[in-house]
Amino acid sequence: MTKLAHLSQRGVIAVTGADRVAFLNGLVSNEVSNAAPGRAVWAAILTPQGKYLSDFFIFATAEALLLDIPAADIAGLMPKLRRFKLRAVVELADASAQYGVYAAWDGAPPAGLSAPDPRLPEAGYRLLSDTPLETNASADEYAAHRIALGLPDGPPDLEVDKTLLLEAGFDELSGVAWDKGCYMGQELTARTKYRGLVKRRLVPVALREAVAPGTPVLAAGVEVGSLRSTAGLLGLAMLRVDALGKVLTAGEALLTPLVPGWLRLPG
Repeated sequence: MTKLAHLSQRGVIAVTGADRVAFLNGLVSNEVSNAAPGRAVWAAILTPQGKYLSDFFIFATAEALLLDIPAADIAGLMPKLRRFKLRAVVELADASAQYGVYAAWDGAPPAGLSAPDPRLPEAGYRLLSDTPLETNASADEYAAHRIALGLPDGPPDLEVDKTLLLEAGFDELSGVAWDKGCYMGQELTARTKYRGLVKRRLVPVALREAVAPGTPVLAAGVEVGSLRSTAGLLGLAMLRVDALGKVLTAGEALLTPLVPGWLRLPG
């Protein structure tokens, strides 16, 4: 049976106007024109230095691009986006009161503005609805589902002005279009890929006991990363690649990396 969860921590930005696709495409890591009914695009917006600022799923309707985004990011991101409007025919609005954000997995989603999660088929579907939907799963259950797959969900998995996209799987998970034109932060992202400069990776981990997010991860007493989000005894941790085969602890708990099959490691 399909599981459906309301993701109340997510919000929606509506981007309208004749230039909406070109405008957003010049700012984000993926090809915006690929968004279409039944097809969402996962993309990030970066700082000029190529560090993570925010990420979102892009839905397309006949009149708008709808960004499924962490609600906490909206107030800070909207003024930044507006600064890049210049003469573009674009309007931006917080549409969180109009749309609820849902995730569906283990089956097909209910009717509505939905699309397969573009990162992994196993992830299920993303769904926006302008009417409340009856759910049968919690946001915590969805968190456990996506953490087990190694999928980030904004902060705390991704750190503003620190995380690089390739550290967080944006390459393998179809969050970067390498053949598109320029976008903010593109130079560092491309250099990181082609020079093999990824030294850390966000990976799922199993915990021997519950540990608070943000706890440093140690190998033989040396800090090699930190625990990000958790769901029970599962978590995501940003870890040095050269520490993945070592004995790791977070607080007093043993921590075991569960490297997913989609994640490509050097060598």
